[in-house]
Amino acid sequence: MKTLRILGIRGLPAAHGGFETFAEHLALFLVEQGWKVIVYCQEEGKGDTVYDTWQGIHRIRIPVSGNGPRSTIVFDGKTIAHASKHNDLCLTLGYNTALFCAVLRVKGIPNIINMDGIEWSRAKWGIAAKTWFYLNERAGCLLGNHLIADHPEIKKHLQTRTSAEKITTIPYGANSISNSDTVHIHNFKLQRYKYLTLIARPEPENSVLEAVNAFSRKPRGQKLVVLGNYYPDTNGYHRAVMEAASDEVLFTGAIYDKGVVESLRHNCTAYIHGHRVGGTNPSLVEAMGAGNAIIAHNNKFNRWVATEAAAYFDDSESLSELFDGLLDNAEALQRMRSASFHRFQDSFTWPAILRQYESLLMKHYVRMN
Repeated sequence: MKTLRILGIRGLPAAHGGFETFAEHLALFLVEQGWKVIVYCQEEGKGDTVYDTWQGIHRIRIPVSGNGPRSTIVFDGKTIAHASKHNDLCLTLGYNTALFCAVLRVKGIPNIINMDGIEWSRAKWGIAAKTWFYLNERAGCLLGNHLIADHPEIKKHLQTRTSAEKITTIPYGANSISNSDTVHIHNFKLQRYKYLTLIARPEPENSVLEAVNAFSRKPRGQKLVVLGNYYPDTNGYHRAVMEAASDEVLFTGAIYDKGVVESLRHNCTAYIHGHRVGGTNPSLVEAMGAGNAIIAHNNKFNRWVATEAAAYFDDSESLSELFDGLLDNAEALQRMRSASFHRFQDSFTWPAILRQYESLLMKHYVRMN
């Protein structure tokens, strides 16, 4: 049986982020295509490794103490050690501990690495973390048998470390949302097309402060709904964001209920995407799958994903001007929604993305057999 081991995530079912969501979609898809899929899952605590199945996916649940970065490094080390005992094709999601992949390379076990974004360039990391990520990016390019870039600009970056023939570009995918339960938005006292959404980690590189500043300069007659956890008592950036907010800004906290998030996305006036770095960002693709009008930060990453379907801003001033011109222009917003959804259908649906992954995996499976 065709067998694939998936490493680098916290586990399934997905509960932690974009890579877990992708891994869940891919694993379920491959099982339907006749693959045996084995996924390593991180468990907090001590005890023996547990072997079980979930929706036809084989899970290897490895306990480690703690739930921070150090425990993740320990977990990754254990998964590599376990996978190295079997001659199965491996897919590693992320390069944060790519140095460990030397074990697979030495043993001749084929390993495809999704290199994700340029993590070491993010402003939130200190010098020690940046150095660690930089070294592991280099290691991933050297040790991976093949690399996946989720964006053409990420591939260009990786080509400065290894050959172009070793890299395949496959973006992130999302589900389309054609309808949703409006009771969820009513619970927040919101009305359809009378609010904007902003879904991002509250960090400077995601332009959250610029967005809140721009929206709060004058009464807008709409709400700005900001998802995510904010801790103003302990985080200066969080405090600055909340202090800049007018009474038309609603901070909901983090929301993990999929139905609620889909409802907030599907019924909003527009989605604000302030991410400045990274590849194909899951939140942007998910907003396009919901048919959102997109207002995005003007950079090469966002422009390739959203193309001319979006409106772009450079700073708080230009974003405020976009709000002035767009929020009462129903015709322009509808054109943007339609263009955004068409771009999504052309390039980012899960079936298309997953078929690209299986095709790449199959090539490497055939080579090893």
